[in-house]
Amino acid sequence: MTTIGVAIAIPQPWADELQAFRASFGDPLAEAIPAHVTLAPPTDIPGSLDPVEEHLSGVAAAMAPFPLHLRGTATFRPTSPVVFVALVEGISSCEMLAAAIRRGPLAQDLTFPYHPHVTVAHDLDDEALDRAFDRLANYRCEFEVEAFHLYVHGDDGVWRPERTFALRG
Repeated sequence: MTTIGVAIAIPQPWADELQAFRASFGDPLAEAIPAHVTLAPPTDIPGSLDPVEEHLSGVAAAMAPFPLHLRGTATFRPTSPVVFVALVEGISSCEMLAAAIRRGPLAQDLTFPYHPHVTVAHDLDDEALDRAFDRLANYRCEFEVEAFHLYVHGDDGVWRPERTFALRG
């Protein structure tokens, strides 16, 4: 069984910056989870990843690159102890991409409605979550999404990109 996820990687220099912020808030997963926008959550795949990769190649071929603009913070509290950097542009493109990815071999029911975001603090005490919310309230970055990635969860608990799928639609 292989645990995979599909996500848009946040490019440099913002990826390292957001991971450093996450670590500064005391999030123990900061070093194990690269800064990203989730498209398909952690999913256990029995056997070969070939059908998943074939599916993801087809999705990437049909989707064009799009702009993504992150600005400010938001939270899922009290439902979930998460603070995140919000998307202000690219939301509908992420929603369409995520819906296409979560078909075929990655079809699944989600626990919560899909809401694209970049987590910066998760499962921490209220003080740390408040600090994250306040510290990144004016955060912003903009970039073009040209690809998404298949990540594999290693035995050491670290998520690593396994393959990149360029958007070609």
